[in-house]
Amino acid sequence: MQLVQPIMVAELFLPLHKALMDLLSGLDPEDWYRPTVAAEWTVKEMVAHLLDTDVRRLSYQRDGLGARQPSKPMHDYQALLEHINELNRQWVVAAKRISPRLLLDFLNLTGPQVAGLFLSLDPFAKASAAVAWAGERESLNWFDIAREYTEKWTHQQQIREATGRQGLTARKWLYPVLDTFVRGLPYTFQKTAAPPGTAIVLSILGEAGGEWSLIRKPEAWELYTGAAEMPQAQVQIDQDSAWRIFTKGLSRDQARAGAQISGEHSLGERVLDLIAMMV
Repeated sequence: MQLVQPIMVAELFLPLHKALMDLLSGLDPEDWYRPTVAAEWTVKEMVAHLLDTDVRRLSYQRDGLGARQPSKPMHDYQALLEHINELNRQWVVAAKRISPRLLLDFLNLTGPQVAGLFLSLDPFAKASAAVAWAGERESLNWFDIAREYTEKWTHQQQIREATGRQGLTARKWLYPVLDTFVRGLPYTFQKTAAPPGTAIVLSILGEAGGEWSLIRKPEAWELYTGAAEMPQAQVQIDQDSAWRIFTKGLSRDQARAGAQISGEHSLGERVLDLIAMMV
């Protein structure tokens, strides 16, 4: 085992963008209005959300435009989540006035620019935004970029499923998503008491899978790659169920059904509480 290492995915943004444009360019008119797993969003509204994330990233981070201040104090995670959800809602409502063709034109403009921005950043410099779902108040660029990759991959995957298209589930695409998601496990377990040395092994099965071990240290939980010997709990999830569980794509009962837990069941089941997305 070794401590988890930084995830470098900046070079994946341009090919992921090209895959998205190929997908959207091939949609039939009715496909744009199909419902997605995000019940309140159609395909068109999810595409509009992807454009919004590009616009915010370029305007706030690259161009220095001051981000809109929240309407109420941001005292906790829930307040931050509500603020983000409200920003998302406002954009999607306004984007109802934008045609699918124009959305494609805008994405053709913004996508390569976002990819270029991420390639230009020092991965070990302080990020413009912290990865809140991992419990961080400050993050490095590599983690913020990886978080952004997971969002773009997840929403594209949801569009593919809503329109009956093949998913991007090869290891090249999906492993970085899963590797990023599991970085939220120490935060998920932060209030879970256990003796130092307690180990929980998560095995994600499939071509894009891997093994991670969460170890209780005297001060906090730490995440490692590889499988600890004689863990107190072991959780096995197939790769397709894993990304859905960690993005609220499955109900609690579905998540339990999709996981095999051995050892201390209460410890293993806590893994299913990981949520690695804020929308």
